[in-house]
Amino acid sequence: MRRPLAILIFLGITALLSGGAWWLGYRTSLVQVADRGAADLRLAADRLVGQLARYRLIAVRLADHPDVVRLAQSGDASGIEALFLDVADQSGAFEVAFFAANGQVTATSSDGPPMAHSGDKPAFARAMTGALGLDHGRATDGATRTFTFMAPVFSGTYPQGAIAVRVDMEAVEESDWRGAPQVVFFTDKHDQVFVTNRSELLFRNFGTGAPADFAPTTTQQIGGIEIWTNAAGPYVPRRAVYREQPLPVIGLTGRALISTAPAERIAGLQAAVVAALCLAFGAVLFLVLERRRTLALANAGLEQRVARRTAALAAANTALRHEVTERKEAEHALRRAQADLVQAGKLSALGQMSAGISHELNQPLMAIRSFSENAALFLDKGRTVEARANLDRIADLSRRMARIIKNLRAFARQENEPMTDVDIVSVVSSVLEMTDSRLRTEGVTVDWSPQPGVPPVQGGEVRLQQVLLNLVTNALDAMVDRTPKRLEINVTPGMDHVEVTVRDTGPGLVDAGKIFDPFYTTKQVGASEEGMGLGLSISYGLVQSFGGAIHGRNHPQGGAIFTVRLATSCAEVAA
Repeated sequence: MRRPLAILIFLGITALLSGGAWWLGYRTSLVQVADRGAADLRLAADRLVGQLARYRLIAVRLADHPDVVRLAQSGDASGIEALFLDVADQSGAFEVAFFAANGQVTATSSDGPPMAHSGDKPAFARAMTGALGLDHGRATDGATRTFTFMAPVFSGTYPQGAIAVRVDMEAVEESDWRGAPQVVFFTDKHDQVFVTNRSELLFRNFGTGAPADFAPTTTQQIGGIEIWTNAAGPYVPRRAVYREQPLPVIGLTGRALISTAPAERIAGLQAAVVAALCLAFGAVLFLVLERRRTLALANAGLEQRVARRTAALAAANTALRHEVTERKEAEHALRRAQADLVQAGKLSALGQMSAGISHELNQPLMAIRSFSENAALFLDKGRTVEARANLDRIADLSRRMARIIKNLRAFARQENEPMTDVDIVSVVSSVLEMTDSRLRTEGVTVDWSPQPGVPPVQGGEVRLQQVLLNLVTNALDAMVDRTPKRLEINVTPGMDHVEVTVRDTGPGLVDAGKIFDPFYTTKQVGASEEGMGLGLSISYGLVQSFGGAIHGRNHPQGGAIFTVRLATSCAEVAA
């Protein structure tokens, strides 16, 4: 009787442990599922807003077109439909139309029935107040989903009409988005599904209980995560994590349903492992207790085997500790090698600039010698005014040499300090000063006009100098055999970042996707400016370490343009 009771107690404990492991694993995995779903929803929302933004810009730009303004003033629509058709063909818009002040369509790019009278539409009413209007719905064919931007057309002080740009949402939605495992849909202010990657949800009312609409059967909160149970269709997960994100820019709300099946599978696997371990342990314990009374010698042998297993485990733990130590040492060695590589890149850049540096220092030295000899002659003749002028020139030249040496010493030192607030305009000026000799020797025109009020960025001053110096020297190398030679540098502040662009008039990038790969270079072997293909790779790593981004592309007017995006300081963002 005692043995069955012990077995029942053991099975109950095993069930409790397995259930606890399942619940803990489920909650942990559910957080990961929710975070991944939120990220997917943000990505889908950003993609939708970004794709619609270009049509909004078309509407705003087209409202200022001279032909459109003339149409608003005089009602003369000659040639305007050709303009609208050209804009629609080039942008992919469904329809471009002009609405008069009374809400009637005066001109349109559509061959079929034009847009309906919009005098009572909120989007048109908003456009006639001077603001940008938004609207969405179905076209006159009843099947095409459209999103409309209405921009006011001013003639004098008040709007005299509105430009409407309609977008076919089928063209906006990407094909690969429809096959995503997450259910993503966007609803309007009436909670009607307007955009989704599940076509069976289109135009269904969200949050109501009618059979034709879309609402959860039950909801549940687990650790602050909302879980839905629904029966919306075979391609919508029955049990899913619910996430939403408002999009006031386009007047929609993004929502996502992420299946909880992965979290349930992981939790079930963890519970099964715990149950298997408990059952295995119980079986071993049962056998040991049963045989303990009759097999003393076997028990002694078992103790010896346990001792051997313990020794093996201790040896394995010791080997594991050694491996961890070796990995840490290898990581430290890798960091040192990376730091040495960065320093080698700076020293290599200094070596390439050595001729220009010698010229920059030799010129002032020769001038100092000449002025000092002249000052001595003036003093001998009692001409103190001329002697003082020569001494002032010597002081100016000395300060110039000190400034050059200071920049070189700051650039050459190995920076180990953490990120600080850096004046990016000062960094650009220092780089141009270090390359001034080469710029003048090669006849490069520099377009650099620092603007005031640029906030400081987060990074290291010396490392940022190396990034910009690599970009400037690469631009100069690219323009060796080109004319004209023009280097354009711009610093543009944003809301929470600053962008630095470096553009040249060279031949451009051969393969923009490989420029940041280590040892990738397009420079001719044997040339004096031959590189190892590490400059841009080092620059990429440095900018990434600052939490920024760098990318390069070919400029439409020729040459290459590199953009470095850096975060502004926390104090500046708070202010």
